[in-house]
Amino acid sequence: MLYVVVAVVYLLSLLAVGLRKSRSVHGQATFTLAGRSLGVPVLVGTLLATWTGTGSIFGNAGEAYRVGFPSLLIPLGSVAGLLVLSVLAVRVRARGRFTLQDVLEERFGVAARVLGTLTLVLAYLVIVANQLRAGEAVIGELAVSQGWAAPDPFVAMVGVALFIATYTAMAGMMSVAVTDTFNGVLMIVGLSIILPLVWMAAGGTTAVIEALPEAARSVTGHYSSLEVASLILPPFLLIIGDANLHQRFLSAKSDKVARSAALWFIPAVLIVESIILLVAIGASTALPGSDPDRVMVALSLTSGLLPPLLGALMLACVLAIIISTADSYLLACSSSFVRDVYQRFARRDATEAELLRAARLIVILLTLPALALASADDNFFRLALFAYTIYGVGITPALLAALFWPRATPAGAVSSMLTGVGVAIVWKARDFGPRAAEWFGEPGGSVGAVVPSVIVALVVLVSVSLVTTPRPLAVDERRDN
Repeated sequence: MLYVVVAVVYLLSLLAVGLRKSRSVHGQATFTLAGRSLGVPVLVGTLLATWTGTGSIFGNAGEAYRVGFPSLLIPLGSVAGLLVLSVLAVRVRARGRFTLQDVLEERFGVAARVLGTLTLVLAYLVIVANQLRAGEAVIGELAVSQGWAAPDPFVAMVGVALFIATYTAMAGMMSVAVTDTFNGVLMIVGLSIILPLVWMAAGGTTAVIEALPEAARSVTGHYSSLEVASLILPPFLLIIGDANLHQRFLSAKSDKVARSAALWFIPAVLIVESIILLVAIGASTALPGSDPDRVMVALSLTSGLLPPLLGALMLACVLAIIISTADSYLLACSSSFVRDVYQRFARRDATEAELLRAARLIVILLTLPALALASADDNFFRLALFAYTIYGVGITPALLAALFWPRATPAGAVSSMLTGVGVAIVWKARDFGPRAAEWFGEPGGSVGAVVPSVIVALVVLVSVSLVTTPRPLAVDERRDN
């Protein structure tokens, strides 16, 4: 029962923090940006906990279990994106806006704001759906480990959705940032302790390497060049324009705090992502025949490889990763919807109290489409990459153009957003990936939707902008550019 006790205590602690912090929330700025009061430790913690989600603990870990050491290439996209983000976030902060859609409308008009909001909500709800599916997996495995009947998957996902929506709606960023800091520390400490234990249980480094297939023993031994691009580009594009991460930088006390947090965030992500992959590689030898996407849950609950106390710690790490990512992306969806749709088009004169009520209500309502999306695909890794692709090609090129290219035009930005997302959806729906790999002489591989869609988005952005008239820049935009 130790696992059940740990899970219940952890979840009740989150609710207690949310209830306590809700008393400090009096308006949209506090709910969305924590009153722009976050210091470096809290900012780094919430950034780390937000970025490390089921894409890491289920998707990336499952891929590492399947392919071995080549999976260590996966964090490269995140690290490269963070290097760009560390520069970009300060420039976005200088604009003094609530959302990235504010920046898009300033340069490219209302159509860019609307498309940006739709793209954000679609991509982020897919990410939230991934967290709900992961929560259902944990509940199911926890029930089985106790000898109980596994609950109906949809019922379990509904329970997870209700908890996350309630907790997020209580205090928004005020509670999320505080608990995310604890979750970030929990991830680093817990995973660092568990990594050597898993490898020792597998027989040590030599035993793990010898048990792996030939292609899984070297970093370059499994993926083709196009597959590497398909792995690295989605998180790279997402992280540069990730409104969720920008929202945290906007919550910082100052530009100096934002810059310092970005520099600490980069090594933290590299460490946590690498440890997760290495744990899963060790588990491929220690727990052969496991479900790759659920191997981290199996390590904590059913394997017997970890002492009960460490197994409970591992379970807490998994829960922390699921909840911290779900609440953050749900909050980002709500903030964007309230600011970019409700306040912009429906209630321009809404009071702070009214905006706060709307934000809380929308947090709860958005869990409904997330639940529907959670049943669309049961592959965590594939679903996460597609969500990153949708957002990365739909937002990032236009955002970079808004901040760095004065010649970009509204027609170019809007056309880029439409065609990029359109190509990505058609590519995945028609499953062009394997056929494209054959065209490039790499049979058996697959080209991710990100490769053609980002190329199309950039080409359309540049070509349409060069043949259309740009909008006059405001004074602060001319200075920035």
